[in-house]
Amino acid sequence: MPLPPRWVRRVVLAPGTVLLAVLVVTTLPVWLILAAAASPLVPGYLRPLRVLWVGIVYLVWDAAALVAMFGLWVGSGFGWHKRSPGFQRAHYVLAGWFLTVLFWQARWTLRLRIDIVGTDPDTALPGRPELVLCRHAGPGDSFILIHALVNWFKREPRIVLKDTLQWDPAVDVLLNRLPTRFIAARDRRQARVGPTDRAGPPRQSLAEQIGHLAVNLDENDAFVIFPEGGNFTPRRRRRAIDLLRARGLEDMAERAEAMRHVLAPQPGGVLAALDAAPDAGVIFVAHTGLDRMLTVADVWRELPMDKRIVMRFWSVPPEEVPKDRQERIDWLFDWWARIDEWVDAHRGDDDPA
Repeated sequence: MPLPPRWVRRVVLAPGTVLLAVLVVTTLPVWLILAAAASPLVPGYLRPLRVLWVGIVYLVWDAAALVAMFGLWVGSGFGWHKRSPGFQRAHYVLAGWFLTVLFWQARWTLRLRIDIVGTDPDTALPGRPELVLCRHAGPGDSFILIHALVNWFKREPRIVLKDTLQWDPAVDVLLNRLPTRFIAARDRRQARVGPTDRAGPPRQSLAEQIGHLAVNLDENDAFVIFPEGGNFTPRRRRRAIDLLRARGLEDMAERAEAMRHVLAPQPGGVLAALDAAPDAGVIFVAHTGLDRMLTVADVWRELPMDKRIVMRFWSVPPEEVPKDRQERIDWLFDWWARIDEWVDAHRGDDDPA
């Protein structure tokens, strides 16, 4: 479904979310009674009640964030100074508060535990910017990573992510006020197959747009990108391998075929970010715990979670990043193969203790 224009999202979706939250909260006893009555009929401990509670909490969380950001918009002179350093910092602080509340609820309601292992941005290269390259698998990994960067490591993320996340009104408003690059489906297709002939003035490529976002990173910035370009599914994995072969990249296709739990990384955006931020360190991130939630049916089966999510960080200082383009592509594939091996070895780590 195509994303509606921004004015529709601001005038219809955002106010509608706030009104819906008010309606749900005022009729909360009715919903809770219905969910409690259905719980004995559904496998899992109070599954309908817990899932309903998570949905209501997220709806109220979204609405509260929208109201808070409306207050910031008014305070910035009705948007006049919303991109000033002070208001940018205020939005990062606000994001940290709301993510803290969200994951507090996740721990309490879903019995969700998040553990970080490996070298994190605080101890790897303190006082230097980081390029964070993360595996993408399952819903929620973006939220978990940003929560860790903002609240645990005190970083200010600049994020490259799909434009479909703008369907969430709070995410839409917040990230459009912060350094972010939303990638539309047509941009992803162009990045995979290359430029096409078209009339009119030349359009800035996706890699160039990503590189522009990575310019002038400071000591507490973290540039976040998901090189696979989408959540892992077996079908997408097969399609990515076939596309590499269709482009005559047999060696890369064979390397992608050897990786069972990740998609072949798309190097264009990563290379542009490395060129734009040569003094930044690189953090590779893998995780387990969300692998089995690929469809709506998977999400229903896995929720409530009752599990442990493990995030593994590897740090690479800037002097160890290759300089040659082809060497960087091979280096990226080497790291993705390492991530695939780690995921294969730790897929059982999400089982509840």
